[in-house]
Amino acid sequence: MLPTEVHALLPDMATFARVVEAGNFSEAARQLGTTPSTISRQIKRLEEALGTRLLERSTRSLRLTDSGALVHRYCRDMLDAASGAADIAGNLVSAPQGRVRLSAPISYARSVIHPLLPAFLRQWPQIDVQLMFVDRELDPLRDDVDLVIRLTRTPPLGLAARQLGVARWLLCASPAYLAAHGTPSMPQDLARHECLFLGETVDDNRWVFRRNQETRSAETQSVEVRGRYIANDVSARLDAALHGIGIAILPDFALADALRGGELVQVLGDWEFEARAYMGPVWLLYPPNRFLPSKVRVLIDYLASHLAR
Repeated sequence: MLPTEVHALLPDMATFARVVEAGNFSEAARQLGTTPSTISRQIKRLEEALGTRLLERSTRSLRLTDSGALVHRYCRDMLDAASGAADIAGNLVSAPQGRVRLSAPISYARSVIHPLLPAFLRQWPQIDVQLMFVDRELDPLRDDVDLVIRLTRTPPLGLAARQLGVARWLLCASPAYLAAHGTPSMPQDLARHECLFLGETVDDNRWVFRRNQETRSAETQSVEVRGRYIANDVSARLDAALHGIGIAILPDFALADALRGGELVQVLGDWEFEARAYMGPVWLLYPPNRFLPSKVRVLIDYLASHLAR
């Protein structure tokens, strides 16, 4: 294929990459400001030029063929290079600018990320930030988002990952509650206390604790707790604990200010709670591009530097 013929295919290749990442013609058309029929014609033209089928189409979904997967990789690299070239050129004449879309689990976004952003926006007046409070897992290669924060022991393959910290769960109560009801010394003591729990599944009130996790002889205890107030929101359970309603188990990032100020006290500090979510290493995920836009790079560095402290 001649260079001039390749150049003519570049718009169709960019459209093909957007279709793959959007998952269907309609969403790709919405993002590109065109129509599904136009998208369909571009994909057909690209397939004819390359002499291979790129997508298997059904009424509800699209699936990449083996050839399509290979072509998509090069199309994605082409777009990354173009984005990097534009970004580098922009850096020569101006400061980083534009919108950065960042998603994070709801409680982590509220407690950790949101408080850091006003200072970032003052430092970089030409950058806008869209913070998305979502507990579902988004993918910066598939979804309309630049950065994703995810709490997981193993970051997904295919994405660049930078660790921001580690999240764990702590048992806590107000000094007033402990003065009135006593302080538990073992997990089994919690059965006699008012406890604040999630309540989303039938066994959310069964708390499992582990001690001496570093050794093979780690001790585990399970206790069924009860309480008069059940709430599936971290902020609500935190507020209830502050009001002395009971003992709560909460992620440490939501508790930091209350513990520092003495409004809450950690309980059973030598036991580790085995949480189902919001636990483990905190990762900042983004596409593995050499040409990461400067607006994204400065936000990555800002978050990493502040959270590493």
